[in-house]
Amino acid sequence: MADVSCVVCKSEISVESDAISGEIVECSSCGQEHEVHAVNNSISVALAPEIEETWGE
Repeated sequence: MADVSCVVCKSEISVESDAISGEIVECSSCGQEHEVHAVNNSISVALAPEIEETWGE
């Protein structure tokens, strides 16, 4: 398990050690969703992209 900081409120977020890039995790303190970036056994997070409407597509 890896601990990273929330981009918004800086609270600690626990990410499973077997997490894959693109996985979404949520901060338990503020509710912000983060996207996991896992590269060479190093895990970081960034703000998750907003889901956009496809309006008829």
